Amino acid sequence: MVLRKRLLLALALLLILIVISTTGYRVLGGPSVTFLQALYMAVITLAGVGYGEIVDTSHNPVLRVFNIGIVLFGVAITVYVFSIVAAFMVEMEFKKPFWRRRMQHHIDQLTGHHIVCGLGDTGRYAVAELQKTNTPHVVVDISEESIRKLKELHPGTLQEMLYVVGDATEEDILEKAGLSRAAGLIAGLPLDKDNLVVTVIVRQRFPKMRIVARSAERKFAERMLRAGANSTVSPSQIGGMRLASELIRPHVVAFLDTMLKEQGRTVRVEEIEVKATSPWAGNSLHDLNLKGRYNLLVLGVKRPVAEGSLELQVNPPDQSVVDRQFIIIAMGDIKDIQRARQDAGV
Repeated sequence: MVLRKRLLLALALLLILIVISTTGYRVLGGPSVTFLQALYMAVITLAGVGYGEIVDTSHNPVLRVFNIGIVLFGVAITVYVFSIVAAFMVEMEFKKPFWRRRMQHHIDQLTGHHIVCGLGDTGRYAVAELQKTNTPHVVVDISEESIRKLKELHPGTLQEMLYVVGDATEEDILEKAGLSRAAGLIAGLPLDKDNLVVTVIVRQRFPKMRIVARSAERKFAERMLRAGANSTVSPSQIGGMRLASELIRPHVVAFLDTMLKEQGRTVRVEEIEVKATSPWAGNSLHDLNLKGRYNLLVLGVKRPVAEGSLELQVNPPDQSVVDRQFIIIAMGDIKDIQRARQDAGV
């Protein structure tokens, strides 16, 4: 930061010297000297390029003394500016490894986070949603330039984004992102075959990790599901459903858009898992009073009906008893959701 201030100061001094020298040549050179000639004389004098004088100083002692002063000050300030610029560039190059080590240290401290592979047209929106909902995550992308551009587009929300630069189809790159400690992964790379490779790599090592993969073609979606993806998302299918919804239910779409894009608060439809050790287990929805205590609207519950399968009940009655392994689907501010999860022991 100190070096940046010195650089700005040096550039300001150089600009001031150009203004002073241009004004001096214009005033002392007489009415025959135009502004452009004075500016040109100032620049070639300060740059020391050795071009011939276009403002005659041979018959004007005052102007010649002024020219000597400009040369002396100009050389000093120009050397100072270039030295600061060089030091600034060197410092930036030295800082890069430090930033990466510090970022890797933060990544190594994470557990239960999510990994987003790919910052394309799909991945960037996934990252933005995870950021808005305060969900810990690490981004993996092969292009550091893509990461930089995304951070510039969202300077307020993504400035502290954790990321790893590398090929997400390489297992060691995924491990740098904390794969062994992660809770879930989004395979959002541009090519379906790469997302299939990521799915296979992760599923072979972690049978219980949740994997969501992007697929542009149906045949790859089926392969990803067979390879172990929990779910696949087709941008074309989602886009088509959105178009139809805009046509036949525009007010519902407007409501959802407002909910997702509202400034100041983040309202979402989220799920709260009731684990075996949760203090909520055995209580009814009436006793939990999610509306009064957390300002949450219960939309449904998913209850276990067989080994590994859940049944969805929409708009459950208040008398419904929440048991172990139930999942409550509720809508509300993400801060209230997180508070409810803490009380539920999640």
